[in-house]
Amino acid sequence: MAVPKRKTTPSKRGMRRSHDKLAAPAYIEDKDSGELRRPHHIDLKSGMYRGKQILEPKDD
Repeated sequence: MAVPKRKTTPSKRGMRRSHDKLAAPAYIEDKDSGELRRPHHIDLKSGMYRGKQILEPKDD
């Protein structure tokens, strides 16, 4: 059975774990309504996606 020869230092452990962090979600400003939305998602305020009406617009 494989056994580590030396204890992994906190620095090396931290460097290995540095890629495990969660990325912040990206938001873009919708060019038609000006609202923030996720890329490749329907704009829920207007119901538009890629220039086509997909959903009924929300009434505030």
